Amino acid sequence: MKYLHLVNIKQGTKSTHRYSNGNTLPLVQLPFAMCGFSAQTRYDGGWFYYPDERSLEGVRLTHQPSPWINDYGTFLFTPQTDRVYDNFNHAWSGYRPEEAVMRPDYMKLRFLRSKTDFELTPCVRGSKIRLTYPEGRVPYFSLLPVKGNYFYEVDYELNAVKGWTDGQSGTPTVNFKNYIIVKFDKPINKEKTYFGKAENGSKEACVHIAFDDTVVNADVSTSYISYEQALENMKQDCLGKTFDDVQKEAEALWEEYLSRIEIEADCEKQLKTFYSCMYRTGLFPHKAYEVTGEGKKVHYCPSDGKIYDGVRYTDNGFWDTYRSEFPLLALIGREEYAEMLEGFIVDYKEGGWLPRWPSIGERGCMPSTLLDAVIADAAVKGIIGGELLETALEGMLNHANNDAPDEDYGREGASEYVKLGYVPKDKFGDNVNLTLDAAYGDFCIAQVAKVLGRDDLVDEYMARSENYKNLFDPETGFMRGKNSDGTFSEPFDPYDWGGDYTEGSAWQSSFAVPHDFEGLCELYGGKDKLIQKLDELFSAEPDYNIGGYNVEIHEMTEMAAVDFGQCAISNQPSFHIPYIYAHLGETEKTEYWVKRLCEEAFSFEDDGFPGDEDNGATASWYILSTLGIYDICPGKNEYIRIRKLVKSAKILGKELD
Repeated sequence: MKYLHLVNIKQGTKSTHRYSNGNTLPLVQLPFAMCGFSAQTRYDGGWFYYPDERSLEGVRLTHQPSPWINDYGTFLFTPQTDRVYDNFNHAWSGYRPEEAVMRPDYMKLRFLRSKTDFELTPCVRGSKIRLTYPEGRVPYFSLLPVKGNYFYEVDYELNAVKGWTDGQSGTPTVNFKNYIIVKFDKPINKEKTYFGKAENGSKEACVHIAFDDTVVNADVSTSYISYEQALENMKQDCLGKTFDDVQKEAEALWEEYLSRIEIEADCEKQLKTFYSCMYRTGLFPHKAYEVTGEGKKVHYCPSDGKIYDGVRYTDNGFWDTYRSEFPLLALIGREEYAEMLEGFIVDYKEGGWLPRWPSIGERGCMPSTLLDAVIADAAVKGIIGGELLETALEGMLNHANNDAPDEDYGREGASEYVKLGYVPKDKFGDNVNLTLDAAYGDFCIAQVAKVLGRDDLVDEYMARSENYKNLFDPETGFMRGKNSDGTFSEPFDPYDWGGDYTEGSAWQSSFAVPHDFEGLCELYGGKDKLIQKLDELFSAEPDYNIGGYNVEIHEMTEMAAVDFGQCAISNQPSFHIPYIYAHLGETEKTEYWVKRLCEEAFSFEDDGFPGDEDNGATASWYILSTLGIYDICPGKNEYIRIRKLVKSAKILGKELD
């Protein structure tokens, strides 16, 4: 069976700053490749593709994992004819989105202004492009500035344009540059080719390559290392191959990835939603390493700007993805998982801290060190071990006990947590989530230590994993912020977002104890009382107060837009909540809510997600929930099993009972 035709790569793109239906991009990209390509319809910071727009500013080489993180190392390709402009605000063209072809392996866009067809198929570190210009006009291929500084030069001997950009978004890096080479199969017209200026007046910030032919093919390749390595990447990816050859390779890679899970569904809508989500799970994290001509894997290190041996991965927020994306990869992509984890641990070796939210450099966007769960899950499932796991444990112990010199790294409030058994409200925001995540992280450390035979650490960190109990208030039945002197913070309203909580209120945050629901039951006075509290959560009105945020954030709006009570399936802290019922023996309630959430909150359409998709996290939740299998606690080699929402399913060819 073929699957690629079922994928809508625009799923989740119909989003705005204030309301997210995914906040995704229609990425033409190979699985976990170094870069992707997207139409740019209207540039508005992190938002640059809108599915209903009829304007087209160009095709963008992008690494953007989220509009909130934004992009880096980006280039914009815009075909123009005769009269040429130096920036996309003037060079944009009309196009017909209903006629555009956009698949994971191929895109075709028609720029109406220049009457040019732009086709692209992706490679690991670049792409193959085919341009068809009209007769009777001077064809140009323009590289226009988007973010940061740009420099271009034309290599007439190679018949190529070379360039670089240092553009990035709030990332602390050393000497970062993304190098690009675009090599053409038709001679460049030297007399008509010229450089343009950026809006700040800097020269050679854009370039317009002219041709005498109406059909031009181009090989595109990038490197974080050098022009020489970019050319080597091109040789490995696409040089000497036809456009159709590269497209067939891309198609085969996607068909293989999508076919790792085979389902028989009741309707086409479910098939399309499932495989559109499957595509989303294969995009992030991005490879950030390259392979030399001698076959050695090497990478640019953002913390010191040097080139080191080994693999590296980037563009991933573990606060989101540990809950579902990596548990899914543990089922369908163990080799990829192992290599990704090796790449993440490289950041500790080279920079002294395990990553939290790497996007070329460390962004520190979300709190806590949830890579702990990704490491622990890989350890207990036999995906990694040995010296690499020893190094990972060393990094975990480091951020569990020491304050980082920069707030983007490590556990916030680590030393206070060690001293008090919780992160105090009078010194830190998000303190409830920081405490609960630290307790869960300590559990993960204990699991890694157990795998490695470090019995001296197991008891200590299992004891620390119960620190969540220090914030439980039996009078209200919620986890609450506590000051350094041991008093709960006042006033308290369980509908207040922010302040003590991360992207939620006490309702969404108080059940974040995946490693010890039995202990949570004891705090509530028994299993029945915890189940009663969950019933209250689902039956409550989807009300909220702006609380510590002082403004409305889109996650509040999205929760209130649907009728799932205080279960904000639009955001990751609620992902596990429906599954707590099944863990406590109330499987029917889990099945009821999971079925409703999957059927009412998800589709394959452009508005197909209930909130931010976040690097495969929300798509993976849908995949696992549809299959009736959920890892409620990464770090334990066990799964919640409920009734499947499809007729049948196979994972890697094996029937799922």
